[in-house]
Amino acid sequence: MFISLLSVMLLCIGCELHLRPSDPEESEAAIVVERYDQLEARYVSTGDFAALQQMNTGYPAETRMLIEDVLQLGEADDPDIKTKFLAFFQDSTLRVLLHDVEQEYGDMDDVNEQLTSAFHALRTMLPGLRIPQVYAQIGSLDQSIVVGDGRLGISLDKYLGSDYPLYIKFGYTKRQRLMMTREAIVPDCLGFYLLSLYPAPSGPDASQEAHDLHMAHIQYVVNQAMGQRFFANDNVLRVEQREKKKKSSSMEKLLLSNK
Repeated sequence: MFISLLSVMLLCIGCELHLRPSDPEESEAAIVVERYDQLEARYVSTGDFAALQQMNTGYPAETRMLIEDVLQLGEADDPDIKTKFLAFFQDSTLRVLLHDVEQEYGDMDDVNEQLTSAFHALRTMLPGLRIPQVYAQIGSLDQSIVVGDGRLGISLDKYLGSDYPLYIKFGYTKRQRLMMTREAIVPDCLGFYLLSLYPAPSGPDASQEAHDLHMAHIQYVVNQAMGQRFFANDNVLRVEQREKKKKSSSMEKLLLSNK
């Protein structure tokens, strides 16, 4: 199932994120996407044991989340998991994805710059916001963004372009494919991260209207951090018009509000 902010859906795996006091050095630091995906591709393409060792020792939480939650192959501690992992990626479609991700995302400098600018703008609006560690991975056309324990993972296989043949082949709608582009990575990162910190109303008493309004608040804040109207549905435009009429506006209060 396609997961995106545009379709007002969220999958936040193992969210254990907490706010902490502002760190001056962190507020100035550039965000660089860690290329976990390249280690992953190297291992599943060649069986390079050194790559697997680097995945397990350098990225234990990311590897566990990928195996157990994203790919759902079983327990990361299973003695046979490396065999299952390799076998899973022998699928012809996944081999194409591996190749195409490598071709499209050999360089991510533009994404790094956009993430740095947007997250620092977001932190200005929400003082004390913890900036997550960001890494890239390759899934199996499931989740686009995963969030957990101070980490934010970008599944690059979900951002290969609105006209990408495999998306069309597997029945993604045009509306869905518009959010499966390189340009959607940064707003998706901000939106899913904010949703992990400010969850949408849930439970039997939560109305669809309240849920939709909360999503509009999230998307409005993302637009402000991006400095552009990336999300422009009717709900977001109504929030934008309402906020313009206020003399002062607290993004924190907005995200905590259901009105």
